[in-house]
Amino acid sequence: MIQDKALFNRAQKHLRRDVWKAWQAYQMIENHDKVMVCLSGGKDSYTMLDMLLHYQKESAVKFDIVAVNLDQKQPDFPEHILPEYLSGLGVDYKILEKDTYSIVTAKIEAGKTMCSLCSRLRRGNLYTLATELKATKIALGHHRDDIMETFFMNLFNGSRLEAMPAKYRTDDGKHVVIRPLAFCKETEIETYSEGKEFPIIPCTLCGSQENMMRKKVKKMMREWEVEFPGRSSSIFNSLQKVKSSHLLDPELFDFKSV
Repeated sequence: MIQDKALFNRAQKHLRRDVWKAWQAYQMIENHDKVMVCLSGGKDSYTMLDMLLHYQKESAVKFDIVAVNLDQKQPDFPEHILPEYLSGLGVDYKILEKDTYSIVTAKIEAGKTMCSLCSRLRRGNLYTLATELKATKIALGHHRDDIMETFFMNLFNGSRLEAMPAKYRTDDGKHVVIRPLAFCKETEIETYSEGKEFPIIPCTLCGSQENMMRKKVKKMMREWEVEFPGRSSSIFNSLQKVKSSHLLDPELFDFKSV
């Protein structure tokens, strides 16, 4: 029990440190922001909300939070869990009900991954809601491992060097999206989530598909970390130290003038 408590305390310390580090590096949240925190019911988004609530109290930055869940009408989705949890915290929240589940399952062939279409539909609905709520920032729960996995997925299958930005403006220019957990390790999020006993809601769409490329990349990276401890940190640090003159993209560097 003492060891579990020590692991939890260390995870909490590291997560708060890493969230604040990313916050400062990318100026994620500023005074008078209204942050729409996208809550899926998974460990990552619960942890993100918890971290932002902590800094809402402990930092000098004055900002508002509204937690949002997109109820995609998945079969057996426990609709009561998030409202009860958020009401207990005293957090302002909005549940958006959109039957994207039927659209995804109707259009995607059985056995094929649903992530791409599901993600597009989810983003569109959340962006629309952000406008209605007059949110100045949209917070997503992707963490350090998600960013590296996306990098390798794009490298192996997309033929491009691209990951997930910690902060970006949407293509239409209307919204600023932030990822407060960008520097946070998934293992520490898992430890923290278990210690906090968040009421986890399992995903019955993409999260249940064993043939997902992301799961294969995740397995590859975890095997690397076991064989070469620290490799994940080296990879992540490299994404923050890019030398365009040492790559081959003429749109990033003017090689002709050299």
